[in-house]
Amino acid sequence: MIQKQQNVRIILLSIVLLTLVGIFFFGKSSKKQEDFAELVKIAMRDVGDKLLRYDQDSTSLVQPVKRLKQYTYQLSFDEPLTIAPDTLVKVVENSFDRTELPNNYRVMVKQCEDQEVAYSYQMMAQVENTIVACSGRNLPSKCYTIEVKFVDQATSVEIQNNIVLIGIVSIGIVLLIVLIKAFKYPKNEPTHETNTTQKAKHDGVRIGSFWFVEDQLKLIQESKEIQLSKKECELLAILAANPNQLVTRDELTKRIWEDNGVYVGRSLDTYISKLRKKLQLDETLKITNSHGVGYKLEIAK
Repeated sequence: MIQKQQNVRIILLSIVLLTLVGIFFFGKSSKKQEDFAELVKIAMRDVGDKLLRYDQDSTSLVQPVKRLKQYTYQLSFDEPLTIAPDTLVKVVENSFDRTELPNNYRVMVKQCEDQEVAYSYQMMAQVENTIVACSGRNLPSKCYTIEVKFVDQATSVEIQNNIVLIGIVSIGIVLLIVLIKAFKYPKNEPTHETNTTQKAKHDGVRIGSFWFVEDQLKLIQESKEIQLSKKECELLAILAANPNQLVTRDELTKRIWEDNGVYVGRSLDTYISKLRKKLQLDETLKITNSHGVGYKLEIAK
């Protein structure tokens, strides 16, 4: 039973630890995403500022950068501007490199009036996958918005999160199943305590919460065994045979010491004292003394 309780505690502790690990991981992941968003906004404002300066505009404002989706951001301007594709590609690449942002992204320039894509390109870490068209053809002065989508970032983060989530959930389910089985289908394997107690029932006499096994000079209480000396065992056998009855000193000394050599008066008191200490584990048992007359084993009902 004790082992089962320990196993349950271990399983519950494991589930709590898994939960804490999950909270820590996803909390850390969320913090990284917040940091990423802040860096993107800084880089895109820098892009907006440089594009306006290339267009000879040092007074118009760059509107706050908006996050349209988790990895898609939009840059907008107060006033119309002319955009040179070559300049746009160079400025975005330079700003993103300085802020150490991923170099896998798509850029779309949209017309404010109808949201049609006026220009777009794809920049990838693998050069063969990079697509930059229409270089040298400037976009006329209009109101534009610039959208940037980081194409591999979403996929890699989602895969990583999914792997960790699946791992945590799988381990949690296994632990939960083990916990349910432990409660629903308890093992009925005999323990050392059960075997000892069962044997004591056949070989001994019940005294309070103890089994008194006289031929083995033992007191057994659950899994605890208390060894008795031969004299302690003989004394307890006589007292237990007369529960709640006074047994005289003369009877005790005669039956125990009559045929065993010299008897010293203090011997009986010494063995009674030792026996009392060993019976202290059961509060319902008490050896009382009637001064100069004898002893009684009191067993509370």
